[in-house]
Amino acid sequence: MNADPGRWPVDPQAPPRGPVPGIGPVLPGGDPVLAARLAVPGYPETFVRRPRLEESLSHGLSRPLTLVNGPAGAGKTLLVAHWAATAPLPGPVAWLTAEQEDDAPGVFWTYVLEALRRSGVALPADLDGPALAGAVDQAMLSRLAAHLAGRAAPVVLVVDELERIGSSAVADGLEYLVRHADGGLRLVLIGRIEPPLPLHRHRAADELAEVRAADLAFTPAETAELLRRHGLAVSDAGAQALTERTEGWAAGIRLSALASEQAADPEAYLKEFEADDGAVADFLLAEVLQAQPSRTQELLLRASVLRRVHGELADALTGRQDGGPVLAELTRVNAFVAALGHGWYRIHPLFAEILRVHLRARHPGIEADLHRRAAAWLRGDGRIEEAVAHAAAAGDWEAAASWFVGELAIGQLFHGLEAQRWTELFAGLPDGTAGRTAALVRAALALAAGDAEGGLRQLEAAEGAADQGAEDGAAALSAAFLRVRAARLLGADSMAEEAAGSAERPGDGLAEPLRRHPELPALLLTELGSVRLWAGRTEAARSALSAAARASGGPVIAPVRHRALARLALLDLGQGLPGRAEGHARQSLREAERCGLPPGARSGVAHAVLGGVAWERDDPAAVRIALDRAAATAEAAGDPLLEVELAVLRCRLLLAEGDPAAGLRALEKAAAAAGPSPWARGRLALAACAAHLAANEPAAALRALRPVAGAAAGGGPEHLVARARAHLAGADRRGAAADLDALAGPQARTPSVAVRSLLVRAELAASGGEPDQARHLVEHALATAQADRLVRPFREAGAWLRRLLRDRPGTADGHDWLPPDLASARPATGEDAREAAGRRRAARVPAEGGGEGRGQGLGAAAGPDPGTADPGVIVEPLTEREREVLQRIAQMMSTEEVAADLHLSVNTVKTHLKSINRKLCTTRRGEAVRRARRLHLL
Repeated sequence: MNADPGRWPVDPQAPPRGPVPGIGPVLPGGDPVLAARLAVPGYPETFVRRPRLEESLSHGLSRPLTLVNGPAGAGKTLLVAHWAATAPLPGPVAWLTAEQEDDAPGVFWTYVLEALRRSGVALPADLDGPALAGAVDQAMLSRLAAHLAGRAAPVVLVVDELERIGSSAVADGLEYLVRHADGGLRLVLIGRIEPPLPLHRHRAADELAEVRAADLAFTPAETAELLRRHGLAVSDAGAQALTERTEGWAAGIRLSALASEQAADPEAYLKEFEADDGAVADFLLAEVLQAQPSRTQELLLRASVLRRVHGELADALTGRQDGGPVLAELTRVNAFVAALGHGWYRIHPLFAEILRVHLRARHPGIEADLHRRAAAWLRGDGRIEEAVAHAAAAGDWEAAASWFVGELAIGQLFHGLEAQRWTELFAGLPDGTAGRTAALVRAALALAAGDAEGGLRQLEAAEGAADQGAEDGAAALSAAFLRVRAARLLGADSMAEEAAGSAERPGDGLAEPLRRHPELPALLLTELGSVRLWAGRTEAARSALSAAARASGGPVIAPVRHRALARLALLDLGQGLPGRAEGHARQSLREAERCGLPPGARSGVAHAVLGGVAWERDDPAAVRIALDRAAATAEAAGDPLLEVELAVLRCRLLLAEGDPAAGLRALEKAAAAAGPSPWARGRLALAACAAHLAANEPAAALRALRPVAGAAAGGGPEHLVARARAHLAGADRRGAAADLDALAGPQARTPSVAVRSLLVRAELAASGGEPDQARHLVEHALATAQADRLVRPFREAGAWLRRLLRDRPGTADGHDWLPPDLASARPATGEDAREAAGRRRAARVPAEGGGEGRGQGLGAAAGPDPGTADPGVIVEPLTEREREVLQRIAQMMSTEEVAADLHLSVNTVKTHLKSINRKLCTTRRGEAVRRARRLHLL
């Protein structure tokens, strides 16, 4: 097709288009045919082509009927006009823009015949047109259908502004033509309403293609392109915001763009423009509101105070009985009212903004009364939360608070997608609002913000309120939950238990609110379990958290299950059960996905647990990702449990980066906040012990564990094993053995604890001259670690383990999950003859304590080795760990930095360096690096 929208292909055999000089086409009655109604509309330079929709129109040509249906200003006409002008269509295009006079069938079909002729379709001589305006001979339609059916290529007939035609006779004629043209016609109907054709039959027979209002809505990318064509450089976020506010309404976007061209800051204008000011308001008022009867206008104005409206609710606002039919008609004519189902409707938000402005102008002061009426109707219909919102909007705060607490909805201030909305709504609660329930809402607001002291003051005010009988059972249960929440923020175990005890027997009349809001008791259990965990009462914590995680109640309970499962995962991790911890953490995140919680509103605890599991599996990169995700949640600033775990993860990453001193500093802030919490002290003590061991400070490591030495103080099997490692690092074999002998109970058999204790026993055996026993214990440790892929305990074990695995090949057979540098030594090949003359072996130093070498690093003087090897070969292949050490030396890292990066002691690194010197026949680290590069070992 020609790309010029004003020109169309013409059949060379057809008679000339346009009026015949002196005669011209006329309508029945003698009025002239208006050529402007037969011209395809042009489109402006700012027009944005939308290939996705044009492709839908082209695909629709495989069917006889296409419907383009949407509200005023949706871009229907421009879309079809551009498509007709540019798409490769199968035949000519005839265009007719309808008018109200086309209700007369004779007028309509005269225009259709003239549109066909002007498109280049040669019509038979007996198709001159109807003789009467009010009727059409059926024989004429039959002749037209027969003529079209005989065409080789179908004619595309577009009828625009179809809503202007209300004649059933015209609709019947179009249906007759579509059915009998036998593929010779493709009818495209454009309008705000559905035509009175049997569309259901066409849909069932797959004979109808549709482009609806939702399809016509602009995407953010299309909005950005339209703004660009108006000369506006707007960010992606700005285009997204405008698209969301207008809901992709084409005219709204275009009119906003035109208005913003005069603004000093167009992007700010587009984000903040007043909907009732300017072209957007003028368009909607003229094209939508004023086109309605006065009674419909009044209903729209009053219903604009609602987020959604039901027919009966509209009646409550208007005092009439026609709400349902009026709303249904507004939906049918695409008057910016959409049906939501079950008798509910929604007014386009931008339209509603404009309507509210005109409501205030037409009926000053009526809004509060409308909100009050809406609140009463919604409460009577059992929609308490919507009623609360309207009561608050009406300024009736006592009712709003009473209904909110009585519905047991107070938990929604603490979780879920509605938390922010409720927080913003009740932020307007005046301080002077009296009553127990108002005080409870104020307490909830304070506690949701992390203000425990302020929350407790409001709880005391609630207890002293005069209206103790109002919503008594619901208020008591809400108060119990809030007190448990305060106890968690303060770490007050006894307060939490006392409050939870008072909530064990809900009052009468709460069955129905509890059915609608099962999250409140589940939230109470989650908070109670968190307090118990903080207090170190792990089994009691598991009981409460498990009960919360099992709570049922549909999507509303998912955010609570999400948090309960995350804390169960943390409990599992602390007890040495990484596999179970990972399962609970991932289940927790699935619950968050299920209920659509945005990342920032989720529990960071689940991510922190996954970071702890990743550390056990020796994956620092995954630890960092988990740490970043956990720290990005809102919970990171207000949950003591999460604050401690984040400090532990930061410490571990700093150890991996070779800075144990910084790791210890990362723990100091959390240690101050932990106070007397046995759980927190235990987690921080383990991390501090690891940092001191990484710095080769076994005595300091033991001191770090001293506050949790006994189980009563929060210590457990994992602390005993850590202390055994510290004793062994300080060459105290007897102390290490005593710690291991003290291990008892089921927790001593959890994977993380069992693997570490087996490896400490193996190290004791290896350093005590019992290599076979050591190998047996290592094999046992490998089997125990396999299911959870616990690499970190083997990484922490030190050089003795690598020697054992090297000297006893096959020990790690069948354990492919173990990294190669731990499982076995990789052979290294190649030689450097130019360095052979300087070949020396480093002196071997007997292992001490934990089997870690106590010698000098590369650069130390090395005496001649009586076992000097042939100068042309490498004495012995480098192990994978030695390669890792050498790679870091090549990066100019110090011995201490290498030790921290690989989570080894400094002495272990020195032993590796001496072994590298010996194998590469060098005496200095620079020589070793250069030789390794020549041998392609780096």
